[in-house]
Amino acid sequence: MTMESRLKPLPSLAAALLALTVLTGCSAAPGDDARTTAGEAGAPKVAVIPGDGSGGVRPDARITVTAGGGALTGVSVRTAGGTASGAFAADRASWRSRSGLKPGAAYQVTATATGANGKTTTLTSRFRTLTPAGTFRVTDVTPSAPGETVGVGAPIIVTFDRAITDRAAVERALEVKAQKPVPGAWRWIGPTRVVYRTRTYWPAHQKVRFTARLTGVAAARGVYGAADVSRTLTIGAAQISTVDARDHTMTVRRDGRVVNRLKISAGGGGKYDAAKGEDVYLTASGVHLVMERRRVEKMTSAWEGTDPKSDQGYDVRVNWAVRISASGEYVHQATPEGLSTLGQGNFSHGCVRASAAGARWFYNAAQRGDVVDVVGTARRLPWTNGWSYWQLPWQTWRTGSALKINP
Repeated sequence: MTMESRLKPLPSLAAALLALTVLTGCSAAPGDDARTTAGEAGAPKVAVIPGDGSGGVRPDARITVTAGGGALTGVSVRTAGGTASGAFAADRASWRSRSGLKPGAAYQVTATATGANGKTTTLTSRFRTLTPAGTFRVTDVTPSAPGETVGVGAPIIVTFDRAITDRAAVERALEVKAQKPVPGAWRWIGPTRVVYRTRTYWPAHQKVRFTARLTGVAAARGVYGAADVSRTLTIGAAQISTVDARDHTMTVRRDGRVVNRLKISAGGGGKYDAAKGEDVYLTASGVHLVMERRRVEKMTSAWEGTDPKSDQGYDVRVNWAVRISASGEYVHQATPEGLSTLGQGNFSHGCVRASAAGARWFYNAAQRGDVVDVVGTARRLPWTNGWSYWQLPWQTWRTGSALKINP
């Protein structure tokens, strides 16, 4: 049912209590759990929990309305800045709110029931939720820029403004609905961040709706959710690129059809990092995702601890840069001195170089969340490097959920 969307100022608690004295029927005594009224003789009884005049109601409570001797014909819940939705039982003998309550807020519930004899009863009940020690909110959902179309590998990354203690409670409040559903699961990657990944890539060309019903959810002792959040993701074409470092090509397929094949030069190696136990100049093999695009990107050797002004250092600006990892791997235009290496060998410091025309084409075609699968190198991409979540096997990914998930 549709709840009221426009609010009127709620009466003060004193005015609300005064109003109780003019209602026909009986009312709950102070401290009772419900407000009940029977209206005129033969009319149905209506009861509301929390009871009228209640204060300090927990935000994770639910509003319940019941009708005795009749069926509920309408329930309206109003609070400052919004309404609360709910659902009737099949026999309309009861109604229950779908989500929690706003912390530190005043609520007004109006319910009407009609009996078989046609007589009606309307009850208005008011209560207030407690003001908690703290609240939490979603600060970011990525990727979800307005109007953005994302690739079939795109995760849903949710960041909160404070550490989550009861991860299971918060995870239960997160919902993903796709027009073309596939199995997916959440994985916590820190105290303030959780990531959703599907078992297989998203089916292309569809809408995905993410909803976080966090209002009233208890995330930690004395800490409740302050607001719900919703985002819609548009999944575009299935653009999957394969970078083969052995034959120095990048093959781009869109919806299963080859749309371009570029000559490239990948990382040539030669910079062994003992702390990491790997050659950081090799492009990492594994499933990368497009993370962002920059028309011009500055690249220096400072990230590896080498002075850009030294003989071994570099400080350059590259065109048509598409980031595919957090550690600095890009697909970008080769510098003039690197053009002759395209299709011939691997000579970069870890990036995938292409010609000016090729890099520009890929830049314009790329969507965040597109798959870039690198093969043919001795270095493996860690699943923690940027959006490299596809590096984890599905069964391993699922173990990061706070909920018990059936195999």
